[in-house]
Amino acid sequence: MTSRKVAKRGFNLDYIMWLFMRLSALGLYLVIFIGLGVALFIGARNQADISTIVRWAFFPNSFHVSSSDIVNIDAFQNAFWDIMQYLAVFFGVTHGLNGLRIVVEDFIGSSVWRPIWRGFIFILWIFVMLVAINVVQASIAY
Repeated sequence: MTSRKVAKRGFNLDYIMWLFMRLSALGLYLVIFIGLGVALFIGARNQADISTIVRWAFFPNSFHVSSSDIVNIDAFQNAFWDIMQYLAVFFGVTHGLNGLRIVVEDFIGSSVWRPIWRGFIFILWIFVMLVAINVVQASIAY
């Protein structure tokens, strides 16, 4: 087994994706903490159990709140929460599949298989994003 060659300096795919991994992790934390903070602020602190709040923080879907004791769920059904869902899906899926790309490239090294695996992971990313967008659209309860 040979070691990977060091990439050239400057902006290339590896550097951009390395930077994206750090920023997308921060983005995921930001989405989770904003979702948790706003949910607690608008009434979940008194009327919801911890499992509902944790589900809401990781994926702000209005169906998570409708099964709780919260009386007024109108505050949880607006465009802000839809954008939060899209951000959570985008950051999570892209972060996870980029991690898969890194692991696969570490195992295959530099061979003819690298562009094939990159193409497969890109097609997988498109498929998972389309499914996730469909799930988010189906969960909008207006």
